[in-house]
Amino acid sequence: MKKYLPLAILLGCMAFFAYGIVELFELRFEAGDVFPAYSSLRADPLGTMALYESLGKIPGVSVRRDFSTSNRLPEEPGTAYLHLAGDSGEWDYLPDDLFKEVKDFVNRGGRLVITYFPETSRYHYEWNQENTNSLTSMKETNAPLMRLKGTNAPLEKVKDTNAPTAKQDKPEKKKRTIPDLKSWSSLEDEWGFHEGFQELKPDKDSYLPVTVQNQSDLPFPPTMEWHSGLIFTNCNPAWKIVYARGTNAVVMERKLGHGSVVLASDSYFVSNEAMLSDRHADLLAWLVGNNRYVVFDEAHLGILQRPGIAGLMRKYRLHGFAAGLLLLAALFIWKNSASLVPPLADERREDFVTGKDAAAGFTNLLRRNIPAREVFNVSFAEWKKSAATSGKISRARLQQAEAIFEAEQSLPPKDRNPIATYRTISETLRKRKPL
Repeated sequence: MKKYLPLAILLGCMAFFAYGIVELFELRFEAGDVFPAYSSLRADPLGTMALYESLGKIPGVSVRRDFSTSNRLPEEPGTAYLHLAGDSGEWDYLPDDLFKEVKDFVNRGGRLVITYFPETSRYHYEWNQENTNSLTSMKETNAPLMRLKGTNAPLEKVKDTNAPTAKQDKPEKKKRTIPDLKSWSSLEDEWGFHEGFQELKPDKDSYLPVTVQNQSDLPFPPTMEWHSGLIFTNCNPAWKIVYARGTNAVVMERKLGHGSVVLASDSYFVSNEAMLSDRHADLLAWLVGNNRYVVFDEAHLGILQRPGIAGLMRKYRLHGFAAGLLLLAALFIWKNSASLVPPLADERREDFVTGKDAAAGFTNLLRRNIPAREVFNVSFAEWKKSAATSGKISRARLQQAEAIFEAEQSLPPKDRNPIATYRTISETLRKRKPL
């Protein structure tokens, strides 16, 4: 028992370690803090899981997440697409195919909801471009490109040295080379709005929220706390301003085709923390509208799903095809291991190998180890040894056999006849003694 004690202790420690790892991962994923801020997979104050699960409990409403790597919007009519915590300026320039995809989604009846990540300090953007047909060097207060799904933002945010600093939850963007702007289009110009910034009052290592007013006839709270300095300026009259900071909009809506677009410069009001301390259920219901389908865009936050072969087979319902392949493989193995047709009577083979007697074995042994010309000599020598010790053959007979053998050996090799000599010796030995 004692010799197994160290092994038992080792196995116990390994089991305890594995249990601790599993519990650690469960705790992290339950809280969701491994995901980006404002992700619907986060259950902590920075996530939006409360909104996601609340919408999922409404009868007749289907809620899902978008993890796809392609820039494709849902095809179903009556869909609200929530693009939460987006980057400021990401709608300025888009590739033509994505530009068309967004417009088609809205025109066929979709509701595109865009809320921006709450920014508390001023940024400007640097463009670096090798194409001489495009802008080569430029600094502006607005971002020029939308971050495509599955990629990093193409421009680098650079803090204004004159603006107060604050701790940002979002990572800094990286500087990248952008393509020729001739193949890109601007939704800001198409929809008629631009982005601006009004500074927030600093408070130690953070900023104080500002109060925004309800500018619409919708039954929303007259004022709200706003945690972002972003504003919308130069808005087309077709935009319906819902909340404004002074004269500048922070939440607005516009009808386009059969659908609509909602812009909000802050995302705090959809977070889990706001659901607990500053919830506005009427505003959230209006945000989604009376759509049957609600999609949370997780891909722009970097949460992507790249399915493998099994995932693709489930997606395209290839279960029957896979089962057929397994059946064919099993039949192939069976066919090669045992014939499916019984053999004919004359084709049946014996299940055993015919053996050989001792004489045949001795003959095979001699053939393998003694040259043919030496067989007679070796055999006579062995016989002579056994005959001398056995006492069954008289000395006279033994001398006669030796004389015959010596006479045979005195002949040239080509004249020798071992078989005839063997027979002569055998006849001599069989002769009886005279009475």
